[in-house]
Amino acid sequence: KSFIQIPRESHFPIQNLPYGVFTTPANYSPRIGVAIGDQVLDLSVLEQAEVLDVAPGERLFNRETLNAFIERGPDAWTRARNAISELLQEKNPRLRDDARLRARAFTSQTAARMLMPVTIPGYTDFYSSKEHATNVGSMFRDPQHALLPNWLYVPIAYNGRASSIVVSGTPVLRPNGQMKPTAAKQPVFGPCKKLDFELEIGCIVGVGNALGEPVPIDSAERRLFGMVLLNDWSARDLQQWEYIPLGPFNSKTFATSISPWVVTMEALQPFRVEGPVQDPAPLSYLATTGPQAYDIQLEAALAPSGRSATTVARTNFRTMYWSIAQQLAHHTVSGCNT
Repeated sequence: KSFIQIPRESHFPIQNLPYGVFTTPANYSPRIGVAIGDQVLDLSVLEQAEVLDVAPGERLFNRETLNAFIERGPDAWTRARNAISELLQEKNPRLRDDARLRARAFTSQTAARMLMPVTIPGYTDFYSSKEHATNVGSMFRDPQHALLPNWLYVPIAYNGRASSIVVSGTPVLRPNGQMKPTAAKQPVFGPCKKLDFELEIGCIVGVGNALGEPVPIDSAERRLFGMVLLNDWSARDLQQWEYIPLGPFNSKTFATSISPWVVTMEALQPFRVEGPVQDPAPLSYLATTGPQAYDIQLEAALAPSGRSATTVARTNFRTMYWSIAQQLAHHTVSGCNT
């Protein structure tokens, strides 16, 4: 338990401690914090006060992104998480009883302006939900052949673009592009009429691999820093016209939104569960042992302007067919660097 009062329904108990980058009206300098209850704990203040020292002699949390911290690797991630958790525990007086330090270190989430948490040099979009792949295949092709034969053997993906990934809350403009109405002989150009969204999870690779050096499946998970919620905005009418033969392009390039908070893989370990049975069995370089999925309840809601939100979808991340470790192992088996 933390000395910070946290409602039972909060997504930010002391067991979570996700990282984000923020500013406040009193301090426009971007810096790194963790969410705890309805508060943001400013880690740069703790570093400056010398009560948090993850990398001796180096300040990691007065930065504009998490990249410098993430690049320190798993040992640094664990040291930081353990130290922050210890400082927030209700029986630890170091932060609890230092009123001046607490006044500097905590701000309400409502007062914080959240920024992009990471600089993203590369982005790959995996097609790893069997249900989603079947539904999209039914929409765009013959429903009797919705799932292509390679899907059960290959974690299908395409190289996306990192340039238009934005933090949640950034306005998204309706894209223009080519579409071909069913009855039309030629395509037309204009604004998308079938703007869609996709509820996804983004996983941040924290420890990269060199060009030509694949990541073995049994070491893939140690390279992963954390997860974000992700909305892959999709222009379906543009997509239906352009996706053959090389897949989506302008139907996806205009925006992808991610949450400002990065939930660490360490925080998610208690939620590991068995995933779907993979039949046929994966090839040897994709073979795994033990629970590979995560029990994460997910939902999507729509809130038209001036109206309350309506939940339109509920699902669980545990149904993902290809695991994150399998995705990374397949991504790099060719020698691709991350």
